[in-house]
Amino acid sequence: MSLLAQKIPVTPFAQNCTLLVCEETREAAIVDPGGEVDRIMAQIEALQVTAKKILLTHAHIDHAGGTADLARRLQLPIEGPHKGDLFWIEGLPKQSAMFGFPNVEVFTPDRWLVDGDTVTIGNTTLQVIHTPGHTPGHVVFYSPDDRLALVGDVLFNGSIGRTDFPQGNHQQLIDSIRGKLFPLGDDIEFICGHGPNSTFGAERRSNPFVADHRG
Repeated sequence: MSLLAQKIPVTPFAQNCTLLVCEETREAAIVDPGGEVDRIMAQIEALQVTAKKILLTHAHIDHAGGTADLARRLQLPIEGPHKGDLFWIEGLPKQSAMFGFPNVEVFTPDRWLVDGDTVTIGNTTLQVIHTPGHTPGHVVFYSPDDRLALVGDVLFNGSIGRTDFPQGNHQQLIDSIRGKLFPLGDDIEFICGHGPNSTFGAERRSNPFVADHRG
């Protein structure tokens, strides 16, 4: 594997911010810096890697709340999510008040992502898969070489993302999982936004919401 993935649980929601490191170049991307920016920066320093960009799966506050602060402190570009989540970014201050987070800043991604795009980390290329349902602009980052996907809040070990937020759509979410993620292969390991990793094969077998036996 050419990618090292270091999870850093942040915020009261224990959201899995992930440092993705190209082991050949020691260049890194920070995926979903939801908060606790000092902790994230300390981990970057501890691993002795060079942060090059921020990647966002979606714009809920526990995934995007630290983005503006981190981008400013480290002078990093922001890539993602899909523009369908613009209203969530614009609403970050309201989200912070609602959930008792420190006040967070609105930001504009340097690059909105669409289905079929690619993003790079050092010598590693990740595919971008648009996976609406949890939010309309949610994307997944997938490394075919590493058989690894970062799925945000689309799919969890034994569960799926909520769809009761504004512009959530349960059927879209199911279609994203079954139509776009599961076909990548049963052996694909995924890092989700909360909780432990799993594989698509394990979820196809036993996930009560999207297992194959549910038809």
